[in-house]
Parts: sequence; C-alpha cells; structure tokens
Amino acid sequence: MNSKLRGQTMDSLFQAIMQLETIEECSNFFEDLCTISELRAMEQRFQVAAMLDEGRIYSDIAKETGASTATISRVNKCLTYGSDGYRVVLDRMKHAEAKDE
Repeated sequence: MNSKLRGQTMDSLFQAIMQLETIEECSNFFEDLCTISELRAMEQRFQVAAMLDEGRIYSDIAKETGASTATISRVNKCLTYGSDGYRVVLDRMKHAEAKDE
C-alpha cells in the first residue's frame, strides 16, 4: 500500500475487517462504515476487475456494469501495475470455486 496512506489507524481498519467471519457480518460492517454510493462504487470496481480478468472488452464491461471507460481503465491499470490486491482476491476466489466443483 502507498506509504502515504498506510499508518496505525489504517492498519487498525484492516485488522477490523479481518475479524469479519461471515458475509452477513461483512455486509453489516460495510453498511455502517460506508455510504450506499461508496459501496456501489466498490461493487462496480470489483465487478469490472473480474470481467477484465475474464478477458472481456471495455465496451461490453461498460454496457453491463454502467462503469465509465475511465473507471475501467483505472481498474485495468491496477490489475496490471497495482499492488496485486485484485489479483490475490480474484485468484483465491477462482481457487475456492474450483474446490467447490
């Protein structure tokens, strides 16, 4: 994470998130923490990341998600040159799906 963002209070937030054990707990925590708009924006970015990871093209992603090409481009930049946050989660989710099959 960018060292300008990282600090004791940010680490405390991440520690709190890591305490969540169920989707219900996670949903309740983020509903309290974020506005609906913030949650929808995160939801959209994650959906865009998953679709880019599947090899989908910008125009299809924009049409299906309503995301702007600027948002899609930013997410793609994070997937390609970022801190691998999306990559870790997407790969773990794929692995979990494969185990469930």
